Amino acid sequence: MATHLRLFYQPEVAPSETTPHMVTVRLGDILPLLTMAQRFKYTWLRDFLDDEVQISNDLYQVLEEFLGHRPTA
Repeated sequence: MATHLRLFYQPEVAPSETTPHMVTVRLGDILPLLTMAQRFKYTWLRDFLDDEVQISNDLYQVLEEFLGHRPTA
C-alpha cells in the first residue's frame, strides 16, 4: 500500500526586518565543519567572514591568552 504524503501548513509570520534570526549551536558541532571548510577553501565561507558571533566571556579570555602565547612560525 502506498504511503500518503501529508502536508502541514504553518501560518506565515512576517519576518522582523530589524532583528535577524539567530540560532544557538554548540561550538563542538560547528567547529569541525568550519575547519573542513577552511582547509578545503570552500568559497561560501568567505561570505560569512564579516559576520559577528557571540562567545562566552571565559572562552574569550582563553582565546586572548592563547593568542599571546601561541608559538611563532
